[in-house]
Amino acid sequence: MPAEPAQIKNRGKSIAPFIILFVVLVIILYVLKMYWTEVNDAFAVLMVGNFILFLATIFSFFLYRKSLHDNNPNVFVRFVYGGMLLRMVICLAAVLIYVFIVKANVSKFGLFGCFVLYFIYTFAEVKKLMQLSKQQKNA
Repeated sequence: MPAEPAQIKNRGKSIAPFIILFVVLVIILYVLKMYWTEVNDAFAVLMVGNFILFLATIFSFFLYRKSLHDNNPNVFVRFVYGGMLLRMVICLAAVLIYVFIVKANVSKFGLFGCFVLYFIYTFAEVKKLMQLSKQQKNA
């Protein structure tokens, strides 16, 4: 059954903060690249990491949001753990692939930067989920 236009509009509204965050982080990374020479070495790692974290956050966010609509606490816990596991596996796979490809030339600054990006996306996701949770309780 296809989604109704109102549902599609709500999906777009709910992921808009993540799209804005992604664009802002890309702009910040470009500005850092221009003014901070250490970032030049890690720029590609940070850009790819930002994109991977954006996609992982969107996928896990939809799982979390889906869990908010179910009254069964088991379903809620299953979706929350599933979203967390999905995000961790995506990030771990990306790091392992990166380390396997570049071997000795791993950018520690780039990996640390991606770690910071992970926490930024996690904070944004939790904040948005808290807003959705409050809206659902008030509705």
